[in-house]
Amino acid sequence: MIKFFSKHKFIFYIFNFFLIILYLFPGSLLGLFLYNDLSSQPQITPDFIISTNHLYAFLIVSTVGFLTFNKSNQFIYISFYLIFLSLLLEILHYFIPGRTFQFSDLFGNLLGVLIILFLFYFFKRNENS
Repeated sequence: MIKFFSKHKFIFYIFNFFLIILYLFPGSLLGLFLYNDLSSQPQITPDFIISTNHLYAFLIVSTVGFLTFNKSNQFIYISFYLIFLSLLLEILHYFIPGRTFQFSDLFGNLLGVLIILFLFYFFKRNENS
């Protein structure tokens, strides 16, 4: 499975592309497709302190990212990239009409990255033992 993603890096790039489009579009593309309403955001599960939609999105992108760039010298770079991406995309909501910056979304982004980061770090450390 890991070799599949590292040989097919385009999958990670496609996930990134769609994530960036969904984040930077002024309104909700998913709401447009599902409800025919740009202002309606579909909610997968109820929020509790953090945005669960953002948590799920970054859990998926982070998992694919760490599976794609799994060599030890790439681990640090992909970690910084995903944390930077989670911060940048939410900060850009200040400037995009129809989008708002929310700390619950930012915490959901960061928590999604950090959960996968710690899991991969733990497994990578035990793999080397």
